[in-house]
Amino acid sequence: MELDKPHKKLEVWQRSLDLVEEVYRVTAKFPREEKYGLVPQMRRAAISVVSNIAEGAGRKNKKEKKQFFYIARSSLTELETQIEVGLKLGYIKNEIGRKIFRELNICVKLLNGLIRSVK
Repeated sequence: MELDKPHKKLEVWQRSLDLVEEVYRVTAKFPREEKYGLVPQMRRAAISVVSNIAEGAGRKNKKEKKQFFYIARSSLTELETQIEVGLKLGYIKNEIGRKIFRELNICVKLLNGLIRSVK
């Protein structure tokens, strides 16, 4: 039996999945000492975004949908801060950081629109 997958139709879910891929690619190049520090934090935050969008999209109750979308938005904010830290420490190159920030901002706008549509 195949489950209905409403989240896969959402542009914000698709772009968030791309963001996860980029975060994994970037953090793979971080120094070894960050293996248990910043790397898993950033990866968890990115995965939290796409996972909470999927879970929210699968809910029928509007209040529950919004709650998961709000959690996803909070995880985007967390990830944004972690990228700032990576930039400040020199682990992320400026051009890569700008690319990630652009994608992150698009995800925030799409997510805000999704939240508004549920109200």
